[in-house]
Amino acid sequence: MQLLSKLNKRNIEPGSTLFHFLLLNFYFLLFTSPQPDSFKTTILSHINHHDMKILVVDDELDVKTLFEQRFRKEIRNGDVTFAFAHSGEDALHYLNQQHQEAILILSDINMPGMSGLQLLEQIKQKYHKPPPVAMMITAYGDEQNYSMAMKLGADDFLTKPVDFIALKEKLKINQP
Repeated sequence: MQLLSKLNKRNIEPGSTLFHFLLLNFYFLLFTSPQPDSFKTTILSHINHHDMKILVVDDELDVKTLFEQRFRKEIRNGDVTFAFAHSGEDALHYLNQQHQEAILILSDINMPGMSGLQLLEQIKQKYHKPPPVAMMITAYGDEQNYSMAMKLGADDFLTKPVDFIALKEKLKINQP
């Protein structure tokens, strides 16, 4: 709460690009620090996720409908905004056009053309300010994909079918 108060005192509007930049840098420092998990959970529970921007990258066209259905309430309340890309190339185009507007990227690993792992590698090399949070999604929970995703800088790894309750918990959306 003190973080939001300090940002507001400096006339940094929640939802602005600068706000998201500072917030993501705070996340980075928080998660790379040697603080205990209970400290991190407490801090995250006090952060307002109003208008979190999420880029979902998946070659399956029904993913858009699925996410919009499962996050219907959060979208309506303005807690989250989704953008969708159907390939790694589309995702990079979106990030370039929107000046890296997405603060979280959920990407499938197995896609035609550029794979999710190749996309992850390019995102982590090219986008530093703010560094995007990347969660990889795959239908295959194999150790090789998991290891490679983590080596390339993935922040988390999910398997299909996506457990949307667990995903919302990870994102701290609508949590007390």
